[in-house]
Amino acid sequence: MEGLETDVLIVGAGPTGLTLANLLGGFGVRTLLVERNASTVDEPRAVSIDDESMRTMQAIGLDKAVLDIVARAYGSRYMSPGRRIFASVDPLSQEYGFDKRNAFEQPVLERILREGLDRYPHVVQRFGEEWLSFSQNESMVMADFSSGRSVSAKYLVGCDGGRSAVRRTLAVEMEGSTFAERWLIVDLVKTENRFRHTEVFCNPARPCISLPGPRGIRRYEFMLHQHEKEEMATEESFVRRLLSEVGPDEHAVFRRVRVYTFHARMAEKWREGRVLLAGDAAHLSPPFAGQGMNSGLRDAHNLGWKLAAAARSQDLPAHLLDSYEAERKPHAGQMINLALRMGRVMMPSSGAKALLTRMCFRLLGLYPPARDYVAQMRYKPKPRFERGLLWPDEHPQERTLVGRLFPQPVIEDENHRRHRLDDVLGPGPVLILFAERPEEEIASVDLHALQKEGIGIIGLTPEYMNPVADAFPVFRDVSRFTSAKPFRTYRDHAFLLRPDRYVAAAAPLTRIETLLPQAALLRAG
Repeated sequence: MEGLETDVLIVGAGPTGLTLANLLGGFGVRTLLVERNASTVDEPRAVSIDDESMRTMQAIGLDKAVLDIVARAYGSRYMSPGRRIFASVDPLSQEYGFDKRNAFEQPVLERILREGLDRYPHVVQRFGEEWLSFSQNESMVMADFSSGRSVSAKYLVGCDGGRSAVRRTLAVEMEGSTFAERWLIVDLVKTENRFRHTEVFCNPARPCISLPGPRGIRRYEFMLHQHEKEEMATEESFVRRLLSEVGPDEHAVFRRVRVYTFHARMAEKWREGRVLLAGDAAHLSPPFAGQGMNSGLRDAHNLGWKLAAAARSQDLPAHLLDSYEAERKPHAGQMINLALRMGRVMMPSSGAKALLTRMCFRLLGLYPPARDYVAQMRYKPKPRFERGLLWPDEHPQERTLVGRLFPQPVIEDENHRRHRLDDVLGPGPVLILFAERPEEEIASVDLHALQKEGIGIIGLTPEYMNPVADAFPVFRDVSRFTSAKPFRTYRDHAFLLRPDRYVAAAAPLTRIETLLPQAALLRAG
């Protein structure tokens, strides 16, 4: 490593850093990943991976390996102190191509991500190497390590967790609050609880969450009272008494017993010159929505293609990297707020508030749209950017698809073979021509020139139209996501998708040439 030059230096090899390294590896970017620990984690931490994160796994070519290690499509049951279910969450939609909730073991996931880096000789891993300090100028970041070695990089990304040394070096403050509540986390080697969904015990006396895992493991989370010190809370007899009160696992073998204090905090800024923050280094969320790690993976997917652009461009538009914080920070804040709201449901402060919550959910169940809003997890804010690297269209803000993550339907080609949408898209920007007969709508555009520039082109027809391939492949939307609002108002339009599958711009097919400058800019990136 002495005197090593690289394009991107990543400090921290948790899920965010490993995913970012895989993305950069796929883009051909010279990357150095440095982790102070000798290996990836060997104890469970995060336990849930959502559909957006699985789409990121697909982007790095590891989705099949990850699907092999998860318990797919689990829901939640909210229970009263008397163990009566008053609300159920069973999300069935696969709008982004995967189940909305999947249980996993973080050590196994991190091993898959680390092994994925072996595909890229231009990605160097250094475990057991502690980062000490850095300095930067207009063209480079210079970093020093505990071994006495030094590295120069075009960019540095701090993925080094909630106590990020990179963030402290930048003197970036964390804004927000630390929870007064402490929670006892109990991970089991093997559970006797065969219920496959999450159990949420909304008991004012002691809220508890029981979370399923793959291959017969399970996690329990108990809220601790102020007088219960950590030493007492982690005693075996105390833990087993709590387990006996919520299920059949009183005699289970423990894998980990730990007390946590949860945070709801955000870094005041995510970038200083050529140094950026991602994952827990940029934001900390309570666990109640299961979005902490998933928010970090969203950071990586948003940042990866932009860093690849920055690494190979001599005259990069300044707003390209600026768009990272502009796009991701508001959505990370929404996920933190969602976790706080869900925490209030899980942790009623009194019996009266618990009763009121149950009554509200029962009333919602009488109205099907409200019931489905809860059951299908529509309360989870959809990823959507209102500013950043995008170009608004003529649709009003509440109905525009610009800035939204494009769905991933099952699609069918002219030979009736079925695929997921992302599997037929290249790694760069893509123009999706959405029409009943897309091949007839754009005769005036030089498709060959666009394709030579690395801009992908596909046609997409509504469910009721069979596709006919022409100068570009055409597919039918089998899943019918584009048959519903707001896609109905986008018939005979072209969508410009960024490499992270967000809609950067849209225009009628009769004016598709207006998207070409934006497509060229994304390709340059």
